[in-house]
Amino acid sequence: MIVVTAPTGQIGRGLLARLLDGAEEPVRVIARDPAALDPAVRERAEVVEGSHADPATVATAFEGADTVFWLVPPDPRADDVTGHYLDFTRPACEAIGRHGVRRVVGVSSLGREFGENAGNLSSAFAMDALIETTGVAYRSLRMPFFMENLLMQAEAIRHGAFHLPNAADRTLRLVATADVAATAADLLRVPAWSGQSSVPVLSPDSLTPREMATTLSEVLGTPVAFHRTPIAGFRATMLQYGMSEGWARGLVDMALAQDAGIYEPEALAAEPSPTGFRQWCEDVLRPAVRG
Repeated sequence: MIVVTAPTGQIGRGLLARLLDGAEEPVRVIARDPAALDPAVRERAEVVEGSHADPATVATAFEGADTVFWLVPPDPRADDVTGHYLDFTRPACEAIGRHGVRRVVGVSSLGREFGENAGNLSSAFAMDALIETTGVAYRSLRMPFFMENLLMQAEAIRHGAFHLPNAADRTLRLVATADVAATAADLLRVPAWSGQSSVPVLSPDSLTPREMATTLSEVLGTPVAFHRTPIAGFRATMLQYGMSEGWARGLVDMALAQDAGIYEPEALAAEPSPTGFRQWCEDVLRPAVRG
């Protein structure tokens, strides 16, 4: 039995499509709102209703499970980012031991060896460490900046610009969520691995935000500029959107760590995933921008 958390997110949807395509092993999902699941998922997977932060829910979902896909969803209103990650994960760790789960694949980040505060990324590393204390066989999927983050700026890109708090000429490593889902599916389907280690997942590109803007311009056939949002202004904007002070601070510290090269050591040594930024722009962003 494979258990999938966060099944309605971008990674979860792609993962389930792969797992349910000719799957031999049964799949169980934890869904706060089962109605939000694709009808095909409701038909072919067992559904446990509830939050995977809830001890009773994960205890039910993990019973009889061999392998778990673990993803902590963001909560921009949480005052303590690390507390959010750990509070979400503790019930799962208890259920892993109680029900004899053998393997866990978790969504984390590149840069665990960075050695400095990296905001929300450091919280993901704390989650990794907590899961590892259970002794379960664990694969930490380590990713950089999700290309899909740009979909939130589709309207701005349509009008010729996108904004990030990152420096224009510092490399920002990227990944498409489809590649994350594919890597997770491969691991979840193979019962042979053991031990605890990481699996970097990132695109073959090494682009700065300014170079990303050039690619966007070429793909869309219209000029797209990159504008750096000053850190102070970025924090203020996040607070205006209703984020907590702690979550906004975590995003600021994450951007600073990205500019400091947190992803680079692992990225340079990693085998790249298939999806490049140009391909993603053509297949995913361009349709979103053009409506």
